[in-house]
Amino acid sequence: MVDISVKNVNKFFVIGENLLEDLSFDIQEGERVAILGRNGCGKTTLFKILTGEMDYDGGEVYVNPNKKLGLISQIPHFPAGYTVEDVLRSAFTELTSAKRKMEALEQAMTQGATAEQLREYDALVNRFQSGGGYEMDVDVDKICNGLGITAAQRPQEFDSLSGGEKTRINLARLLLEKTDILLLDEPTNHLDLNSVEWLESYIKSFKGTVLIISHDRYFIDQVAQRVIEITDGHAEFYTGNYSFYMEEKQARFDLQLKQYEQEQAKLKQLGYTVERMKGWGINNRTLYRRAMSIQHRMERIQKTKRPKTEKTMKASFGEKDFSGDVVFKMKNVSKSYGDRVLFSDVNLNVEGGERIALLGDNGTGKSTFLKCLLGEEDCGGRIQFGPTVKWGYLPQIIRFDHPERSLYDTMLYEKNLTPQMARDRLGAFLFQGEDVFKTVGTLSGGEQSRLRLCMLMDEKINLLILDEPTNHLDIASREWVEAAIEEFEGVLLFVSHDRYFIEKFAERIWLLENGAIRDFPCGYQKYRSILDHEAQARTLPKSEPKVKKERPRTGTKDGEKLVRRLEREIEKQEGLISELDGKIEAAAADYQELTRLLGEKEQAEEVLLELMEQWEQAQS
Repeated sequence: MVDISVKNVNKFFVIGENLLEDLSFDIQEGERVAILGRNGCGKTTLFKILTGEMDYDGGEVYVNPNKKLGLISQIPHFPAGYTVEDVLRSAFTELTSAKRKMEALEQAMTQGATAEQLREYDALVNRFQSGGGYEMDVDVDKICNGLGITAAQRPQEFDSLSGGEKTRINLARLLLEKTDILLLDEPTNHLDLNSVEWLESYIKSFKGTVLIISHDRYFIDQVAQRVIEITDGHAEFYTGNYSFYMEEKQARFDLQLKQYEQEQAKLKQLGYTVERMKGWGINNRTLYRRAMSIQHRMERIQKTKRPKTEKTMKASFGEKDFSGDVVFKMKNVSKSYGDRVLFSDVNLNVEGGERIALLGDNGTGKSTFLKCLLGEEDCGGRIQFGPTVKWGYLPQIIRFDHPERSLYDTMLYEKNLTPQMARDRLGAFLFQGEDVFKTVGTLSGGEQSRLRLCMLMDEKINLLILDEPTNHLDIASREWVEAAIEEFEGVLLFVSHDRYFIEKFAERIWLLENGAIRDFPCGYQKYRSILDHEAQARTLPKSEPKVKKERPRTGTKDGEKLVRRLEREIEKQEGLISELDGKIEAAAADYQELTRLLGEKEQAEEVLLELMEQWEQAQS
């Protein structure tokens, strides 16, 4: 059964320039389809057409009228004073209405019920039950836990949240509505890794139809069964996930280029033959007619178009020579806001050539950590850079000192370039023609990132620090940034939720969690396997490997050493349990975190008992 059908749809904003041109495709019931294409190719416009928010200029659009369709794109407006909980509960408008009617009927029937009231009540109960009314609270908690919406956040006013937090809440509301057709426009943009992984598993188990616009290649690889790429207003189809799409797209390009080159060679040869035969046919009508016949045949040949190679930005990071071993050292570094500790007692050394990913959930303090490192935020402890280190920094939230200036003037004044150099640099980053006269303040998030990178790459640096460098960039731009970073031989430290990017570059991982940084001297895949192993170990029911019992060797000195060592370990374990008690008290409102901490405490107490037994044996 077809859930969505688009036939020969046209949409233009400027007369004569079609954004979508004869766009056609069908989406079958239950399919998970990724919609790909460069920024500005019309993906979001297509979603607005499917929801009826925007009209189109030709063609036909069919959306199954018996299915409920939901879009996560723009954040809807809610009444003033609406809390996060109110927004989430707005997903159950029909069920809430049915519940109110049930309660009113229950009140009315206390003095005796009519047959009509009983029939109406039964119908309401059936509607409430079949719609999942009795599972509303469970569903809300499940979605909130999965997307990292804490119990402390739910009473907050929706209008007080950041744009990213609002997007996350709106995604939760859409999932709670239990729509039959999901349209997701960049759903992973403001989610941390744990939330993205939870959303992946949710979509895989979702029984309905899903259309996804996303530049997150790892995410598409996990959830998409089919890819539709919008190019020059038309649709190209790929039956597979992102990895298949990449291989197939390259194979099609190579085949089309080969066909084009073969045709051009054949046409060139025929053209040469025609010209010679025309020359010979001046005095020979038969040869001349044959020449004209070949020429007409050449005109009727259906010619293959030369495949387009996408414009790419051509630039690389300037590099400064680095001498010495240590790039920077951090000793007992800590940062807190009032009673809230972001991180404490951080001790890290970074040497030349390392590539480090700083990971952690949203709100743990990753961006603050980078700002502390660069001196933009005060912190406790000591940070020392090597004498020849020069860093370049791309922040997550990009601001320009003069947003009223054009791109061209920004490069002239802030980078002290000549007019031609400014044009050349901007051109290398695909700012061409009249685009260079746009004001910086009117640029999109992706364009601002591109401009900041353009300015950054001009500098001679040996330490590159990036905070969410691929946010707001389309896939082609992400690949370009990756190509530039691959050539950079200095130290790379970056924050990212883009697993494709992390897997490609991270050779060392810092995990900011529970106020501390864990250092993993490995890549992303091994890091994930370590965390998975730890998670499995926490869920095992008391069948953890026992602490190996040590018996004192012959001789009094050995026994005394063992007793002292065990006493130190017992003291350390008691301190750990005490620390866990504090964390358990603080996480009382977070069911998921509370469960994890209680599991850790149970393991820690088992280890303490083992140590006490060993201490008693050593004493005897």
